[in-house]
Formats: sequence, structure tokens, C-alpha cells
Amino acid sequence: MGTKAILNADVTRGKINKNIYGHFSEHLGRCIYEGYWVGEDSSIPNTNGIRNDVVEALRNINIPVLRWPGGCFADEYHWKDGVGPRENRKRMINTHWGGVVENNHFGTHEFMMLCDMLDTEPYICGNVGSGTVQEMSEWVEYMTFDGESPMSNWRQENGREEPWALKYFGVGNENWGCGGNMRPQYYADLYRRFQTYVREYGDNKIYRIAGGANVADYNWTDVLMREASDMMDG
Repeated sequence: MGTKAILNADVTRGKINKNIYGHFSEHLGRCIYEGYWVGEDSSIPNTNGIRNDVVEALRNINIPVLRWPGGCFADEYHWKDGVGPRENRKRMINTHWGGVVENNHFGTHEFMMLCDMLDTEPYICGNVGSGTVQEMSEWVEYMTFDGESPMSNWRQENGREEPWALKYFGVGNENWGCGGNMRPQYYADLYRRFQTYVREYGDNKIYRIAGGANVADYNWTDVLMREASDMMDG
């Protein structure tokens, strides 16, 4: 006796959130340098240093949200080294991925420009592992504050008059491992502290996102949800 399946295409059970199709970009291999970024003087066709062919390919798949700078790289990335005139930016060693030296030519302005070109929501992941509360707070101010302030003024000096809209901000990444080898209780306390200074300026609503567990580490999830769930949006 055969099996019969009935498909009711007109019955709706729910709606899939488009953000599950979001993408992740990290300074790993050639994802950033040679991938997105080739520089304005490259023989590869580009717009302000960003590869045209990559933009076209990504636009074709309608990315809803793009996360940067990592990944493990996020917890050793210091954003101030990646703004201002490119020739003056500090070089850094990418200790997580190959020990390569990067010139920091792809930074905040370049990432936000890429998101504009892709018509996608930017998702910034802040540095908890080796960064400071002040560093994270000032990054948010730099990107989103519309008014007179040291970071807003610096952004304008670097060529961006208007603040960017920033919806998603991750407070650290994989802090149970490459992001600091923390215990869940310790990360929960750090998360509570750091997220306090991820300020919302004007009408810019930020969804603060905590670092999830390593695979099936339910204890991490239990502790984090018990100690800090009232201070996170994701």
C-alpha cells in the first residue's frame, strides 16, 4: 500500500525571520583583504576600494544582516586603529588566523560603506576579551551619536557627517574560548557591565546580543540567562 502526502500550500503556520539568512564576515583567510577590500588603486574593478564583483554577487542573494569584525578576531580588534587616513593606521598581527600582519585599511567606515552598498543591516561585534568598556562605549558613540561630542567630531573629521544607523551590537564573541576563556559567571558579570555603556543615542535602537554557548554547554546558557537575560535582546 502506497503512502500519500497532502501539501496544503495555502495554509500558513508561521513566518521565518529573514535574519536567519544573515551572513558573517571575519578577518580570516581572504574574506576581508582581497575578498571585500582591494584598495582604490587595485587593477580589480572596485568602488572606493571595495570589489564590484563581490558586491554584485552578495546583492544577488539579498543579505539581510552582515556581522563584522568576527568571530575570534573581534576580541583582539581595536576599532580606533582602523579609522582615519589609511596611511596613518596602525598595522596589527592577526594572532587568531595565520599570524598575518594587517594594515587596518578595512575599518568601521569601510564596513559601513559595504553595508550601504549591499543594502544590509550592519551587525558590529565589540571587543570584550582584550578591550575596555570605554573603548566599546566610544565605538557606539562614534557610529551613532548625532551631536557635539569627541567621538562624533572625530567621525566627522574622518569624512562621515551623519551618524550611521546601527541595529545590532554583539557584546563579545565566544568568550568561553577564543574570546577570553571565561567561566559563564564571569562573562555574565562582564556582559552586564559592558552592555550598560552600549548607549542608544537619539532614535537609534540597539539590540544588545550576548555570546552564546559552545555547542551543547547548557550550563553556560543557564547561567547567562539567569544572571543577565533581562539586559539582552538576543
